[in-house]
Amino acid sequence: MEYKSNSFRRGCWLAALLAVPALALVTVQAANADALDAIAKRGTLRVAVPEDYPPFGAIGPDMQPQGYDIDMAALLAKSMKVKLQLVPVNSANRIPYLQTDKVDLVISSLGRTPEREKVIDFSQAYAPYFQGVFGPVDIKVNTAADLTGKTVGATRGALEEVALTNMAPNATIRRFDDNNATIQAFLSGQVQLIAAGNIVAAAILAKHPPREPQMKFVIKDSPCFVGLNKNEPQLLTRVNTTIEQAKKDGSLQAMSKKWFGQPLPANL
Repeated sequence: MEYKSNSFRRGCWLAALLAVPALALVTVQAANADALDAIAKRGTLRVAVPEDYPPFGAIGPDMQPQGYDIDMAALLAKSMKVKLQLVPVNSANRIPYLQTDKVDLVISSLGRTPEREKVIDFSQAYAPYFQGVFGPVDIKVNTAADLTGKTVGATRGALEEVALTNMAPNATIRRFDDNNATIQAFLSGQVQLIAAGNIVAAAILAKHPPREPQMKFVIKDSPCFVGLNKNEPQLLTRVNTTIEQAKKDGSLQAMSKKWFGQPLPANL
């Protein structure tokens, strides 16, 4: 009887130990898969958006956030039938905010890179975007090699800053903590050129004729995507379905004309 009792106890312990990883896996999968349900139960969609990157996101005359990304966030909240909570972020903290559950989604002119794909998932593209180097007409630059000896302003952690660091090792890249600081550095003459998104350069810098930027070269073509935590299939499907519907019904087209002054490219 003692032998059978010990054997039974060992069998129970073994079964329990084997069950722990499986139970943990089920718990993690359930937590991730329930992200959309959590949003519905909370009644609020929390979205990371920019406040210093017009026309994607900025503070308007009424002191309220406005821009393409703001409208995209509102479109998604409406599709989920929940309230929208906008959470201002910058290039450096937008992904950490997502990973630490401060937000449900990142809609902040976010480009898709292999490094980012290791830690978060992406929707289908919702906005056109490319990064380039811009500067006054009298500065002759056509390629990254021409940046040798030139000073270029870039926002720390932004896609263009990372790419330009690798492309132009002999350029003097001055890095700033946010987009406003980068833009002001260019406008004030602290840097000769600026690395930025095409839409940002056109929308902001063209308002200052003495320093009106000319396109020098493209760093990378990088459409914008909605970022979300990994292994959230229900939420990803809902976001993609909403974007696809917005393309079909003309909502994204209207947003593009409103904020970018041009139609969406056919290949988006």
